[in-house]
Amino acid sequence: MTFDATGLYYRELNEAVRACPDTDVEITNLCGQRYIACGEKNRRMTLRGTPGNGLGQYMDGAQVEVFGNAQESVGDTMNAGEIVIHGSCGDACGYGMRGGRILIEGNVGYRAGIHMKAYMEHYPVLIVGGTAGSFLGEYLAGGLIAVLGIGADGAYPCRFFCGTGMHGGKIILRCNEAPSGLPRQVLVREMSDEDRAELAPHIAAYCQHFGGDAHALLAQRYFVLTPNPAAGYRQLYTFE
Repeated sequence: MTFDATGLYYRELNEAVRACPDTDVEITNLCGQRYIACGEKNRRMTLRGTPGNGLGQYMDGAQVEVFGNAQESVGDTMNAGEIVIHGSCGDACGYGMRGGRILIEGNVGYRAGIHMKAYMEHYPVLIVGGTAGSFLGEYLAGGLIAVLGIGADGAYPCRFFCGTGMHGGKIILRCNEAPSGLPRQVLVREMSDEDRAELAPHIAAYCQHFGGDAHALLAQRYFVLTPNPAAGYRQLYTFE
């Protein structure tokens, strides 16, 4: 089923999509309509244009592919499934994300991955092809964030305050030199073979969707950011 979003108010569009029994849905001419694919489970959605805020909030297993850019709060509290964006993304992508994967071809705005967390079999993954804004991985509690820095020519691919307050999870950055000036909650080291093996399937998926040589990209220099146990934030949370 294909829906033409031209001139449709977001509520009208979402109600029509939810009422559709098809498991394969396409929406064309999106221009800022909010809350597309919220809570979706067993559905594949192809989106053309620019979906508005809250794309894929609380999503629980759907497959969403966006041919265009996306606005803020993509994958907010997402539990499972995958969102693929053939473009760039606004602020707070993956806010409170609990599982599934988001692949962004281009750049992401501020506070991507804020409060991401992992629980039991749920492990969220956010892959950014270009660069990220400030506060990447703020208060990160679990999961994986990787910023590939494509087009950054080896420069540090984030803005300021990366990993502020992080107390779990892992941030992987592709750059030529170890990041400096990080918050005291963050430790930095070169990527290990174990880290590389963890990143490999996500790099392969990125290149499958957006093109590129996965082997060559994975062979580049990366640095891994992990929580500093001595920083204090860890004492506020319960760990098994």
